[in-house]
Amino acid sequence: MNKVLCCALVFLDISIKWTTQETFPPKYLHHDPETSRQLMCDKCPPGTYLKQHCTARRKTVCAPCPDNYYTDTWHISDECLYCTPVCKELQYIKQECNRTHNRVCECEEGRYLEVEFCLKHRSCPPGFGVLHTGTPERNTVCKRCPDGFFSNETSSKAPCRKHTNCSASGLLLTQRGNATHDNVCSGSGEPTHICGIDVTLCEEAFFRFAVPTKFTPDWLSVLADSLPGTKVNAESVERIKRRHSSQEQTFQLLKLWKHQNKEQDMVKKIIQGMLT
Repeated sequence: MNKVLCCALVFLDISIKWTTQETFPPKYLHHDPETSRQLMCDKCPPGTYLKQHCTARRKTVCAPCPDNYYTDTWHISDECLYCTPVCKELQYIKQECNRTHNRVCECEEGRYLEVEFCLKHRSCPPGFGVLHTGTPERNTVCKRCPDGFFSNETSSKAPCRKHTNCSASGLLLTQRGNATHDNVCSGSGEPTHICGIDVTLCEEAFFRFAVPTKFTPDWLSVLADSLPGTKVNAESVERIKRRHSSQEQTFQLLKLWKHQNKEQDMVKKIIQGMLT
């Protein structure tokens, strides 16, 4: 009895595996009118349509899809699908139609598809940052800036930014930031570290505060001439004057001067001395 039961279970296991095992090419059952038998015919591959069912003497006959038609799966249909004729408004063709793929359309940059329309990505208002950037299929996801972060702009791409650490820059916190504004730093406290040669936050703070209380007509040129090392040329000084406000000009000049002299040890020592 046990042997009979055991054999039955083995036979059942083999039967299940045989019936569920995938075959390639995929098959389908077809009743052959000539022989009145059920035949296992091959399905047609992507890019073709079924022209003739298989018979006892012949395999399935498939034919290529005509232009502007396609099939993208193994199937038993006697016709191909018609490609999407045109893209919707504000869409472009991402992939052209061929025998195995439909024409793929996608919304233009900055838009996403909602039902039948390409809508503009949501812009996050001040106090909110972008959690997930919008895609051609999905709108922008905004999130309120958490404590210690802020966003002061309306944007569909910008995340929340961390509040400036005034003490790390050797400055004093005069106004604490919130979700829409950064911390406000002023004055100079004791620096917590010595800056490297790049324009770091503490160097930037020093350069910005190195602004004269009274502006003379040619004060920027005088400052440029008085700096040691490689001089900032007159053309660059004039460009700074044209592009920046009086309060910003000193910073831009010192930044350019430092960049031109970054390999000179003398200049490095001067900057380190000013910041320590």
